[in-house]
Amino acid sequence: MSFFEHLDELRGHVFKSAVAIAIGACAMAYYNTFIVRRILMGPMHPDFPTYTFLCRMGDKLNLGSALCLHQINIKMQSNAVGGQFGVYFNIILIGGFILAFPYVFWQFWKFIKPGLTNNEAKNTKGVIFWVSFLFFLGVLFGYFVLAPYTVNFFANFSLDDNIENLWTINSYFNTIVPLILGAGLAFQLPLVMYFLAKADIVSSTYLKSVRKYAVLIIFIVAAIITPPDMLSQIICAIPLVLLYEISILLCKRVEKKDKANPEWS
Repeated sequence: MSFFEHLDELRGHVFKSAVAIAIGACAMAYYNTFIVRRILMGPMHPDFPTYTFLCRMGDKLNLGSALCLHQINIKMQSNAVGGQFGVYFNIILIGGFILAFPYVFWQFWKFIKPGLTNNEAKNTKGVIFWVSFLFFLGVLFGYFVLAPYTVNFFANFSLDDNIENLWTINSYFNTIVPLILGAGLAFQLPLVMYFLAKADIVSSTYLKSVRKYAVLIIFIVAAIITPPDMLSQIICAIPLVLLYEISILLCKRVEKKDKANPEWS
């Protein structure tokens, strides 16, 4: 295929993806009241599942209210004429993308798969399922763990008692959405390392050698966004550490198969 034929092929996949996102956005718009009040503003409510779960865990561990996140007493405001409409449009658009993600990635995969060799295509079976699974798992982690901890941290952080936190809906939206989508992308780490290992760019030996630095960085980030207790930091950091360890195991698997069967690589 010529360059323009490839471009035309890509345009078809992009159009189909855009249609899928639009359908997902329509579904989000239909349930807009639930989406805004219970999902977008969920971390602002004291009955948010993360808050109730941590409080119950603290009671069972005889820690009292040590694990309970503070209630957020902040009134949202919009200081722009189209501020709320802009946030609403972004909510349904990003929500539509999340709902349509498996189909969008499938279209992307259909575009690049013909460029793979038969052996490469064989080694990537199930990639759509695993990419989608890890993406949704990361989104859930970002929403139920990273977002509430981050919101609580900034809500209760103050330089002086005379300074009042007055948030705009745009600022709130622009804070939690990158966390949620970023977590969805961060959870792709094992697959990224798998393909980098296939390309001989990284190795399990290298990942092991920098493991202590990676774990240190993960716990520093967790310590910043969580309350000052060790259990909260562990709850936030463990999934990311597990992803790193899974990446090492996948690299080992690639190296073992490459050694046993050079044609597999």
